[in-house]
Amino acid sequence: MQKNNELSGVKEIARRANVSIATVDRVIHNRTGVSAKTKEKIEAIIKEMDYKPNLLARSLASRKVFRFAVLIPRESPETEYWRAPLEGINTAWAEIRMYGVEVVFFHYELNDRQTFNREANKILKDNFHGIILAPSFISEALEFFYKCEARKIKCVFINSDISNVSPLSYIGPDLFQSGKLAGNLSKYLIPDGGNILIFNVSRELGAEHHLLKKATGFKSYFEENKSTSTVNMLTVHRTDYDSVMAELAAYLKDNTVDLLFVTNSRVSTVAKYFETNNITNIKLIGYDYLSRNVEYLEKGIIDFLICQKPIEQGYRGLLTLYGYFVESEKIEKIQLMPIDILTKENYKYYKN
Repeated sequence: MQKNNELSGVKEIARRANVSIATVDRVIHNRTGVSAKTKEKIEAIIKEMDYKPNLLARSLASRKVFRFAVLIPRESPETEYWRAPLEGINTAWAEIRMYGVEVVFFHYELNDRQTFNREANKILKDNFHGIILAPSFISEALEFFYKCEARKIKCVFINSDISNVSPLSYIGPDLFQSGKLAGNLSKYLIPDGGNILIFNVSRELGAEHHLLKKATGFKSYFEENKSTSTVNMLTVHRTDYDSVMAELAAYLKDNTVDLLFVTNSRVSTVAKYFETNNITNIKLIGYDYLSRNVEYLEKGIIDFLICQKPIEQGYRGLLTLYGYFVESEKIEKIQLMPIDILTKENYKYYKN
């Protein structure tokens, strides 16, 4: 019955457009051989009829399997952030698995670029139609992207983008504006003329370019508003708690800080240090709706959390590949995520 309904829909479209069923089929499956005028006419009728092809029947008939790889950082004891996009990807996969979609996961260590190369090479040795990629290491990610392009493998970037390349889509925040927002929030916490510290925690900051974009956006807010505040930056390359706190303690011993801006999800590490040492005179801004961060937000140690919907990034990432390959959809090149502000008063109502 379902097959008959499918055929009836195509027949009706062909009748209204005064073309053959084969011509309608070409348009539905985005194949060549149809004039622009005829294609436009058929697409208008499809939209008017709200016609939806039976994707399940089509995938069963073709027996084609679309294989997608996911290359993102592994969740670590230092940050649970990457659990969120993984959750989004798995949610999307549960919805579309029946349509002949296979997903294979590859994880690299954020503190070791060689693990990125190792997992990327595994992907290149296999056969995949598309990839969801978090390009933390810019030079390695660029090399991998160009190799994918040469193999006609479509890439969707999540969480951060790379300048001057053109993936199928970028899904994530505007990193510069995200940092600029943090700068704007600062004026609600300290008066102009205060001492501000941008705090980067990353073993390879040059690779984690998204932190630098946030820092640049943050500083630009003060420059554009001709602020008299002093903005300095401290980067810690050893990411374990003891090393991070030793460097921060040394800085605070010799410098006055009124506000500290942590450029990634490791803000809970700083909050833990503040709590342990009873530091209450420094305002704190950081990123991401994670359980450890929310704990310190609720206590009032973290003043603002900036969130960028990582679950939705992963969810949209897989559905973007699915839409392109299975439904032949036109894909938006840039899908920017909202930049949300959480406080202890509103975080309970937030969903990633």
